[in-house]
Amino acid sequence: MATADSQGPPRQARALTLARNPKLWLFPGVLCCLLAVLLSLLYMGGILNPSGHLHRLPIALVNEDQGPPPPGQAEPLGARLAAAVVAGTPDSTVQWRQVDAAGLSEQLAAGKVYGALVVPKDLSAAVTALVTGGAVERPTVTVLTNPGMGSLGSSIAAQISQNAAHQASSALGGQLLAAVPASGAPGPDTGATARLLLADPIAVTTQVGHPIGGHSGLGLSAFYFTLLAVLTGFIGGNIVHNGVDGALGYSDSEIGPWHTRRPTVPINRTQTLLLKMVMTAGIMLLTTSLVVLCSVGVLGMDAPHLAQLWIFAYCASLAVGLGVQAINAAFGGIGQLVSMFVFIALALPSSGATVPLQAVPGFYRFLSLFEPMRQLSDGIRAILFFDARADAGLTRGWVMIGIGAALALLFGFGMTRYYDRKGLHRWTPQPSGQDT
Repeated sequence: MATADSQGPPRQARALTLARNPKLWLFPGVLCCLLAVLLSLLYMGGILNPSGHLHRLPIALVNEDQGPPPPGQAEPLGARLAAAVVAGTPDSTVQWRQVDAAGLSEQLAAGKVYGALVVPKDLSAAVTALVTGGAVERPTVTVLTNPGMGSLGSSIAAQISQNAAHQASSALGGQLLAAVPASGAPGPDTGATARLLLADPIAVTTQVGHPIGGHSGLGLSAFYFTLLAVLTGFIGGNIVHNGVDGALGYSDSEIGPWHTRRPTVPINRTQTLLLKMVMTAGIMLLTTSLVVLCSVGVLGMDAPHLAQLWIFAYCASLAVGLGVQAINAAFGGIGQLVSMFVFIALALPSSGATVPLQAVPGFYRFLSLFEPMRQLSDGIRAILFFDARADAGLTRGWVMIGIGAALALLFGFGMTRYYDRKGLHRWTPQPSGQDT
């Protein structure tokens, strides 16, 4: 009788034969379809209708008009114009912050507003000159943008301010024309030009309120640098996780046609997690330095506070990397998928770095309260565009980095200690492997 060894290697399975087994398709098929649906709803749902989801977008309103009121009017036109602007936009859509010139500079410099509408000092005097026929030019109100808050958010604020100013001008024009006969101004035959100007008495111009550097991606460099910090932490953490498991014999290592199975090193879950976190902290030093070197040194990104940027980016990447290790240690094989949702899938649309949080559905605003990318984006934006001011989002960024790192350590080591106490060890002795 022939032995098993004399019969040769077992017959190899054929791919097309296995593909006929519906059970083989079930798990990956359902999971991939579920991911496609969730990611589509998450990413597209947050960007398709920013104007329709506006919720109290902060815009500064500055009335510098010093009067006196035009003939026949009870108050300076600046106050009436400001009131018309506020009344012309729903409170649920725009949050008009009425401040003086000093307050405006503070709001723009701290990234508290997406733009501003400024009523000039001579508005009433200039309109009075139109009413009396002493001028042929309309006074101008100024729309200021804040590109450091992102090109889309600044653009939305500018459009809202322009529309509000034009509507308020038309409303005031109607009131001024109705009062012209009573004021003794030129009549229809002698004051046609004045009446034409009075129909829409205020011009609108747009200027940059808080300039940023020319190598800032129109305000998007903060978002993309934040994305780099998160991705280096996320991808780096998973590379460390897989590399350590392969080196310690807890997973097979395959590079191209080469397959390696190393002997299993007896080590408990807690010590394994500690090793991965220590390696993550060391490797993040290198990756953060390379990201800064490439972004600033090679590509010339504007970075006025380079040291702070490096320190913040390193701590941000480290917090993400520690979170990845904790989640992988707790959830095992599906840990990488869970961490992808925590740090990427849910974080990107709720970051507020491209589409303002005031222009996305409420679900994303809720996610932004704790999702890491919003907190990190605010901190990096403060460093790059707002002179590293604490009240521009930097303090919140540091606080959330600290909380995130602490949660990762508590959750990760809490779960591994629990598994170790339960005797749920990972090691299964394997023979010494050979490269094949």
